[in-house]
Amino acid sequence: MDVDKEYFSNISSRERAIFEGAISMGALFHQFIGTPVNNNTKESLEIAIKNSLKLQPAIEDVEVKINFERLEEALSEFDYTSLNGDMLDVKIYTKVGNVKATIRMEFIEELNYPLMYVEDIED
Repeated sequence: MDVDKEYFSNISSRERAIFEGAISMGALFHQFIGTPVNNNTKESLEIAIKNSLKLQPAIEDVEVKINFERLEEALSEFDYTSLNGDMLDVKIYTKVGNVKATIRMEFIEELNYPLMYVEDIED
């Protein structure tokens, strides 16, 4: 079965590149938010998030950074906290056909919100 022909024939490569990155970003947010984390596990959690997202269709690369300062501020007396959206800075790079998209999530101070958005599209 040709999955692209069967299920994605009604959208452009541009739309699919955005879709694949956005659906992966949503999965990241709802899968990993709440994960226990501290300074000792920060790097391994960044790697786990990156490696799991790279398994998804059309994902070429992923950058994951957990903000050290925000993590430090949130640590409990037990030396850990739960990961939350304001700690994450993530870029997902997708490619469908000749189209490349960069989907990003970062905490925007003015909005007081971890915003997900299309950072770049290359046709």
